[in-house]
Amino acid sequence: MSEILYYKETGEGEPLVLLHGNGEDGSYFSSQISFFRKRYRVIAVDTRGHGRSPRGTAPFTMTQFAKDLKGLLDRLGIRTAHILGFSDGANIAMTFAIRYPESVKSLILNGGNLNAWGVKFSVQLPILLGYGLVSLIALFDKRAVLKKEILGLMVHEPKLCSEELKGISAPTLVIAGTKDMIRESHTNLIQKNIPGSRLCIMEGTHFIAAEKSEEFNKQVFEFLGAVESESVFVSRR
Repeated sequence: MSEILYYKETGEGEPLVLLHGNGEDGSYFSSQISFFRKRYRVIAVDTRGHGRSPRGTAPFTMTQFAKDLKGLLDRLGIRTAHILGFSDGANIAMTFAIRYPESVKSLILNGGNLNAWGVKFSVQLPILLGYGLVSLIALFDKRAVLKKEILGLMVHEPKLCSEELKGISAPTLVIAGTKDMIRESHTNLIQKNIPGSRLCIMEGTHFIAAEKSEEFNKQVFEFLGAVESESVFVSRR
């Protein structure tokens, strides 16, 4: 059974779900919330075991996180939503779109990866070392168990393959920074395997949504506008 996730909701219009990255919570998107609430029903979610959402007892995996999100949308009576995911949030979004395609109106994937090897080695090495250390500490201190699980997501998850991406039918924007922690070739791999998806590379790091929020929001807003225009055109044909 899925846990009841904590979320903050503001604005009116079509639902826009925001999924944060590893070890963060919905507040990461403060600049997006204030901008998009003028046009959308913005729902910033805390992933299981993050922020104010309970850990529960279910597996700590992208598949479970996608299941949790489906449970939340069902409880809110949301049939379809635009989903913006950052980092692990993008990985949840991809998993969600593969498992529940009927629930996705569009995808914005910021800094996502298919597996741990999509992360640059200079970033992944400290993660591996940190995971090993906290795993040892967790044997003696239960307070370190959640930290171990959170770091473990970057070691063992996600477990997606490029072939699965070909089943994503929702309009998709893949967006990353020029100095992202995700390999550029890996970002290109994701974009090339999602049919009809668009690619946007912005000047900046992995955290462009926070560091370059004005430009990031502009790119996302234009993409969502194009999605809405296409939807209206199709409905009138």
